Amino acid sequence: MLARPGLPEFDYIKAESSQQVFKLLAEKGSDLKLMMGGTDLFVQIRDKGEGPGILLDIKDLPGMQEITFDKKKGLKVGAAVSLNNLFRHPDSVKYYQVLCEAANTVGNYQLRNRATLGGNICNASPSADMAPAALVLEGEVSLSGPDGERVLTLEQFWVGPGKTALKEYEFLTAVHFPNPPSGAVGRYLKLGRSKMGDLAIVGVAVLGYPDSEVPAGIRFRIGINSTAPTAYRVPRVEELLAQSPLNDELLRQASEEAMKISAPIEDVRATALYQKKMVNNLTFKGLKEVWSQLINS
Repeated sequence: MLARPGLPEFDYIKAESSQQVFKLLAEKGSDLKLMMGGTDLFVQIRDKGEGPGILLDIKDLPGMQEITFDKKKGLKVGAAVSLNNLFRHPDSVKYYQVLCEAANTVGNYQLRNRATLGGNICNASPSADMAPAALVLEGEVSLSGPDGERVLTLEQFWVGPGKTALKEYEFLTAVHFPNPPSGAVGRYLKLGRSKMGDLAIVGVAVLGYPDSEVPAGIRFRIGINSTAPTAYRVPRVEELLAQSPLNDELLRQASEEAMKISAPIEDVRATALYQKKMVNNLTFKGLKEVWSQLINS
């Protein structure tokens, strides 16, 4: 059996201030990488056999590992909050069920002790498990740079596979989630090659909530990963569901529309056709479960 390659040598620096981060980013350029949990970064460095000369650990900067909740403003999650801490936080559990479900599907328990929400989002993987849930919760990211703070929606932040709208000297400090609509119910459904710990072949988040102003009496938000260059919402499907009384036939029609919108590529994990069919199946299952819970609550 061949041994796995080790990590190349690098210098480790623990950041002491945001100003130090900006200064080192400007001085070192591509020879420096920012690190929080490192669960993706170390794998990438190991597999390439080369990496940056410096890893700058920013997880202990003020606020980076804090979770705060405000009944008016919603949930603020520091970028370096681990997924296990997010999953266990009482306000996450109470108000952001779909976010907790997604967090609990990432890797295994040991990995989730290190993996961070900010890292999962900054990695910008099309298959990121946190992405569909963050989209249906309409999350926004706070980016800190030498010129101050910027706030972007996730749709603005992800610009392609592994690519974000981060500027050269910026870093992600927090993710904000507004209060979900009253009575909201959410589910995250994931298909991987194995039951635990695998990347998503397809992941679908569904959020539903009562809305007396639409014919359906319920509105849905749907987020999907792994089947486009970035995770995405399907507003056309969401509007279709809002405009008629709900029944199984309409849910199936909406799920088929979601399947048509998906544009997966062939890879070693699944064929494009299989992924499209799983978008159909998981979307229908998620819609049916959320609808059933809403009408029976």
